Amino acid sequence: MTIDPPAAHAPHADADATPAPRPLLLMDVDGALNPYAAETCPEGYREFPFFPDEEPVRLCLDHGPWLVDLAQHFELAWATGWEDGANEHIAPVLGLPTWPVVRFPPVPFDPSEKVPAIAAHVGAERPVAWVDDAHTPEAWTWMRARSAPTLLVPIDPTVGLTSEAVDQLRAWHAAL
Repeated sequence: MTIDPPAAHAPHADADATPAPRPLLLMDVDGALNPYAAETCPEGYREFPFFPDEEPVRLCLDHGPWLVDLAQHFELAWATGWEDGANEHIAPVLGLPTWPVVRFPPVPFDPSEKVPAIAAHVGAERPVAWVDDAHTPEAWTWMRARSAPTLLVPIDPTVGLTSEAVDQLRAWHAAL
């Protein structure tokens, strides 16, 4: 009689198991990608006259590759009053695909009104990072109350998205 050696106990993936979704990365436009609060157009940015009766929108073309790189680790979505306008105007300039959009109250709205819409979009269990220049006390309270990993990345609206903020997002994702 031969006895087979015990089978190795390797983790076994259930054929029906759905992989966990990637964490969300919510991206604001004004302040985060468009440093509207700078007195002059910052170095590395170009101005785009998307809306003839309004100030031009300042965009840095380097942000496109940064966001495409982050999309390897995150599911990106727009969290901006621009809503579909971000896909129409910002995405083509930065070479980005169409992203989902978090729906907010009609513009103008108080920045605190982003929190309920974001909470509904994200749900309770999904990790999320939120890049914005106007995180309100309500946003910080929401972040602290969540059981899922949550990161708020504040952006200076005179500077816009920086490589340090992108590095922070990468490090946070790596620690998940």
